[in-house]
Amino acid sequence: MMAKIYSIFRFRCPRCLKGDFFESKIYDLRKLGNVLNECPKCKVNYIPEPGFYFGAMYVSYALGVAIFVAVWVISNWFFGDISVWVEISVLVFLIVALSPLLFSLSKIMYANIFIHFDETISKKQEESVKEL
Repeated sequence: MMAKIYSIFRFRCPRCLKGDFFESKIYDLRKLGNVLNECPKCKVNYIPEPGFYFGAMYVSYALGVAIFVAVWVISNWFFGDISVWVEISVLVFLIVALSPLLFSLSKIMYANIFIHFDETISKKQEESVKEL
């Protein structure tokens, strides 16, 4: 479980935790969300079939709902007399500002459902790095 959390928040390969998952940084808008074809370290295929990441839309939707609920709870608990339009403005700002992050998170989370950590591969890579 900790391996999956590490992979998700570091945007690393779900199988070996060493290789990058995306072609570029999260907020690089030219290559936004572009997944590498395979891990540069363990060579696991990140795109097992065409349209594989369409399922990440559901993860992205869940993350958006979580942001909505968090903003609603915080605004009502801490700022009880806040206008609905202020809440909507905050939500729109957060969703727009965080959309590249949510897009990337949804893809890496979805990949972690299907690609599992393999400790033997991770150890082999560590040994090969030590030999160099």
